[in-house]
Amino acid sequence: MASYLHTMVRVKNLDDSIAFYKLLGMHELRRREVPDGKYTLVFIGYADNAAGQAEIELTYNWGQDDGYEVGSGFGHFAVGVPDVAAAVEQVRAGGGKVTREAGPVKFGTSIIAFVEDPDGYKIELIQRPD
Repeated sequence: MASYLHTMVRVKNLDDSIAFYKLLGMHELRRREVPDGKYTLVFIGYADNAAGQAEIELTYNWGQDDGYEVGSGFGHFAVGVPDVAAAVEQVRAGGGKVTREAGPVKFGTSIIAFVEDPDGYKIELIQRPD
C-alpha cells in the first residue's frame, strides 16, 4: 500500500526554519549532511517515523542564503492543532508572522488561522480538538 511520506521545501536558514516549526510542536526527526552535493536535509514532524505521519523535508543548499521564490503553484501546509488561537499566540510570542488570525473559515465552521515560516511558506492551522 502506498503512503504519503513528506513535502520538501528549500530554506535559506536551516536554524531559523527549525526554530519556527518547533513553535508548532514539531521536532527534528533526522538529519543528513551531503558534502559532495553541498546540501543538508532535515526531516521534521510530530512522531518519530510513525506509520501514517507525514514529514516536512527542509533542504538547505550550502551558500544559497538569498532564499528562493515560493512559487505560484505552492499553496500551504496544513497542521491540525487542538487550539488554533493558542497556536497563533505561541507563533507570535516566538517572533513568527501571523497572516490570518484564528476564526471560522469563510462559509464554514472550521476554526483556522494562517502563519508564515521564515522563508514565506504559509501554514494553515486547523482546529482538531481530539
